[in-house]
Amino acid sequence: MSLNLEQYVSEFSAQNINGEHLLQLDGSKLKALGMTSSQDRAIIKKKLKEMKASLEKARKAQEKMEKQREKLRKKEQEQLQRKSKKTEKSSSDAIEGTNEQ
Repeated sequence: MSLNLEQYVSEFSAQNINGEHLLQLDGSKLKALGMTSSQDRAIIKKKLKEMKASLEKARKAQEKMEKQREKLRKKEQEQLQRKSKKTEKSSSDAIEGTNEQ
């Protein structure tokens, strides 16, 4: 409707075309849905292309965030392990010092 193509809403609804299905439509499928105007199909295809690009960009950003979180978790884990080893070494040195006395 925002593209001024509301004449196709009823057919899209009747065919249960939702957002997921919409992204899979190509020119021939649009034509089969009653979109006879090549200009209208071109408008939809252009918008679909933009939407797919936007979705891909968002997916990549999400993957990047997940990788950064994983990297941070690993770094924190390594720091905890180093602290633990230092504490163990300090305890071990203290015990050895007591045993030597």
